[in-house]
Amino acid sequence: MKAAFRRYPTGVAVISTAGPDGPVGLTASSVASVSLAPPALSFSVMGTSAAGAILEAPSFVVHLLGSTHAGLAHEFAHTDGRRFTPDQGWDTLPSGEPILPGALAALRAAPLHRLPVGDSTVVVAAVLEVFHGPDDGRLIYHRREFVTSPA
Repeated sequence: MKAAFRRYPTGVAVISTAGPDGPVGLTASSVASVSLAPPALSFSVMGTSAAGAILEAPSFVVHLLGSTHAGLAHEFAHTDGRRFTPDQGWDTLPSGEPILPGALAALRAAPLHRLPVGDSTVVVAAVLEVFHGPDDGRLIYHRREFVTSPA
């Protein structure tokens, strides 16, 4: 199954929330649109501490990344990666979640359903707010690499 999905290119997102000890986040390539009316999305996470904080949070922000964010996606994909540094461009929403204004789009969402499946949890979430950033090209995950191309 891993080999099959390595051949399938996907978009790249960083999901962030305000954790009990500060901001937390992770890279996800499983984000999908579920419904437009009402607006909803889904993603899956595995059992990391960042995933646990996101699963427990009342809300989080799903950042759809563009070509200028390959390095950031890489940092958030590794346990020891640099996160929420000033040079990455983070800000904080009035509701408390970290937001990356430079993302293609940032979707503030609240969980509707959490479904454990094997070693992962699928989350379906209601989209509460949508913030649009610059349209700076594509970032996809393919064959275990972050691949960019212009808009």
